[in-house]
Amino acid sequence: MITEASSIPIGSMVPLSGASAADGREFRNGIILAIEEINAFGGIHGRSLTPFFYDTRNQSADEVTSAARYLINKHSVHAIINGYNIGSQNAEYEPVADSGIIYIHHNTLIQHHDTFMGNPERYFGCFMSDPADYWYGQGFIKFISWLRDSGRWRPESNRLAIISGSRSYSIVTANAMRSSAADFGWSVCFGPEIVRTPTTEWQLAIDRARETRPAILANTHFYASDLAHFQRQFARKPINCLVYLQWGGMHKTFLDIANSSAEGVIIGTVVGLVHDSEGIAFSHRYRARFGPNSTPEVGALSYSSMHHYALAAGIAGGTGAPYEFNQNRKVAQRLKSLIYRSVLGTIHYHPDWQAAVPYPDAISDPSRGMPHLFYQVRDNGTKLGIIAPEPYTTGKFQIPPWYRSTSTPDSGVRPD
Repeated sequence: MITEASSIPIGSMVPLSGASAADGREFRNGIILAIEEINAFGGIHGRSLTPFFYDTRNQSADEVTSAARYLINKHSVHAIINGYNIGSQNAEYEPVADSGIIYIHHNTLIQHHDTFMGNPERYFGCFMSDPADYWYGQGFIKFISWLRDSGRWRPESNRLAIISGSRSYSIVTANAMRSSAADFGWSVCFGPEIVRTPTTEWQLAIDRARETRPAILANTHFYASDLAHFQRQFARKPINCLVYLQWGGMHKTFLDIANSSAEGVIIGTVVGLVHDSEGIAFSHRYRARFGPNSTPEVGALSYSSMHHYALAAGIAGGTGAPYEFNQNRKVAQRLKSLIYRSVLGTIHYHPDWQAAVPYPDAISDPSRGMPHLFYQVRDNGTKLGIIAPEPYTTGKFQIPPWYRSTSTPDSGVRPD
């Protein structure tokens, strides 16, 4: 029988205010829904879970580290599970490591690899439940090459223009695109042009990119509302090229603001909701709980990690409180060994990086990697369809309405 006195405290550091507040609200929702489901199943070894949230606001190192310390010292949380906090640069790993609790996040930073591999004994409890930002760039180049080589798209040139936000995450992604482009026959004709973000003013960068006549224009910034303004400004005088955005383009905020101007935009994410029967069922449950304007594609991150943690802790014999290093090490080992098919696809932690392995960027088996998904905006800017990779596709690539060209038949080739 579950009793409140035996409840397991779970912490979550989420940006409920500031530029990422739209995502932060969904990260909170994902934790709430997962904990409600886990408690309905009987909790972990008969103990219910109770969430505690801390607003990380602008996600600075001080704010995120303070959040971790507060949750550990005030609420004695057994784990901290959340979406991203871009800007902390792993500073919060120190109080987490000092207390020995489990920390699962989606910061999407290559720096996680460096920090963890630099001292895996100290950071045994730190897990990044999505692939690093580097894979955005490399995977994007492979994707547009697949579009070209399969005949789905016939670019008028090999020119690639790149615009980046000013966060290190965006810059790493942009630089990975630039460094991989030539290997696949692309020439970077513009950028990466770094625009100070957050911002709603993109016209100057778009006009500068237009002068280079690119075949594809990529923006590696990730705030949903900022990207919506980018797309609206692009649509005023569109360039004859494909447009690629990432992460924030999945958010309902983006679709609501960009509206019909987003039709045909390609959106990539190394961590996204798959549209199979499980993903669709989750979306229905999520919107029933949080309303039709919620975004399950974002809430799915914290939701999946919360369930993964509960499974691992259950197998390990229970959770560990702060400073219960032996039990938390058991939970960490189960997280590493338990390959979990979530609504995001497969969460499989690499034994060296302790981050999710991306498919098909780093592994060819979809049952052992998290899919690097590419969506395209459909239905007059109201819906998303997955166009790569197999077996997750729900539709085929379509030439955007502003593009002065014609599509070619599907060749049946998949990106790998």
